[in-house]
Amino acid sequence: MATTAFVEFSVVVRPQSNFVNTSYLQQLHSHRPFLSLSIPKSTAALSFTQSQGFGCAIERQQCDRGDFVQISAVRELAGSLISAQGHRFAIVVARFNDLITKKLLEGALNTFKSYSVREEDIDVVWVPGSFEIGVAAQQLGKSRKYQSILCIGAVIRGDTSHYDAVVNAATSGVLSAGLNSGTPCIFGVLTCDTLEQAFDRVGGKAGNKGAEAALTAIEMASLFEHHLKPLQ
Repeated sequence: MATTAFVEFSVVVRPQSNFVNTSYLQQLHSHRPFLSLSIPKSTAALSFTQSQGFGCAIERQQCDRGDFVQISAVRELAGSLISAQGHRFAIVVARFNDLITKKLLEGALNTFKSYSVREEDIDVVWVPGSFEIGVAAQQLGKSRKYQSILCIGAVIRGDTSHYDAVVNAATSGVLSAGLNSGTPCIFGVLTCDTLEQAFDRVGGKAGNKGAEAALTAIEMASLFEHHLKPLQ
């Protein structure tokens, strides 16, 4: 499993004028923010801590009494999409509209495979419909066996209000499953007006939403594993 390396060093600033304004000090990563420092005449000692690939923090160590150090620093945490090897995933799939959900599942499995997830690290759980996804996802999340739960379903609008009821239940169910279990539960339920729209999203002109949801599951698994893991 990948580990995060840390580098720590001190920076001493000795400004030559009464006030120094240094902007765009260092760009930490290809998409990391810049840091801006406003430092008075007196020498200030700063501690600079960098987390490889995931941002930084700068804080004041020591300054003479009355000195003023103004620091603007943002630490960013993000999941990795380099590899998901070693992580375990569960996929909850609704059997209703299986012409659609099977293609979503196929897209998800192909994505997991391309990111080095072993077949034995993936469990697929079938439920009758999208309404039942939430309760199954919550139990899987509480088991602590998986780093992320992917929820797949398809709800297509009909002539009655049943569509709205199922969509609302599926949406709130997946959200509640993640909040109650502490395990990321990813919403991969299609909500379409027509069957044509659904087919467009399972390998048609709109891509495969199952594959996209799997990428979200991989990123969230990495984020929780490396940065947001709860204390035991």
